[in-house]
Amino acid sequence: MAPRTQRRLACAAWGALLWGAAAANPAPQPDEASIIRMIDAEVQHRVQSVQGFTDIEHYRVFRGGDQTHPVAEMTAKDTYRKGAGKTYTVLSQSGSDIVQKFGLKPLIENEERINHPATVAQSWFNSANYTMTLKPGGMQKLNGRDCYALSIAPRQKAPQMIDGTLWVDAHDGSIAQVEGVASKSPSPFAGTTHMMRQYAQIEGFPMATHARAESSSVLFGHTVVLIDYSDYHLQVAPHP
Repeated sequence: MAPRTQRRLACAAWGALLWGAAAANPAPQPDEASIIRMIDAEVQHRVQSVQGFTDIEHYRVFRGGDQTHPVAEMTAKDTYRKGAGKTYTVLSQSGSDIVQKFGLKPLIENEERINHPATVAQSWFNSANYTMTLKPGGMQKLNGRDCYALSIAPRQKAPQMIDGTLWVDAHDGSIAQVEGVASKSPSPFAGTTHMMRQYAQIEGFPMATHARAESSSVLFGHTVVLIDYSDYHLQVAPHP
């Protein structure tokens, strides 16, 4: 047998051997319980550490099939204080007065209500509020981050609770993105609301950077709301 043929057969044999070893010992799947514990710990760390923050939020509302020309816009400063909740200061607004009054104003009022100290814990993305099931496929890339995806379902239905998917950072359990549908309509006149919110690490903590909500209602028809969050300033408790 020619030397070149012998080398090819040897390479093929080694390749088959290595493939067989890999098949016999597949990469271990991440442990679902450990990931959920990591998520809970990260939520608690953020709650204990972030004493307050401010940010600027820009809202745009689109009607029908036009997602180029907003029918209304609003820019507001959001101020959060632990133990006090959120307050909004409107910096500018333009467009439809009806959309401002019946769309955007209730939206920020709802954010203030959700973040009231007496009820804010009910909206956290943790295992106390949601059942969580790790999706197959292992670690995946999302916006340049290594993440795990989990199916989530709220333990109690409410307009701010989401049935859908939660993506968390594979290394620390911090939220990277959430997407799904509101588990309960905020109004008998509103249809299903599809929601998505993206997060980034700001001073070491996950903070919202972009959100999208799409719904249909008797009053407004098909509506898309885009929110961009910027200019964060955090007040963080010192380490003990």
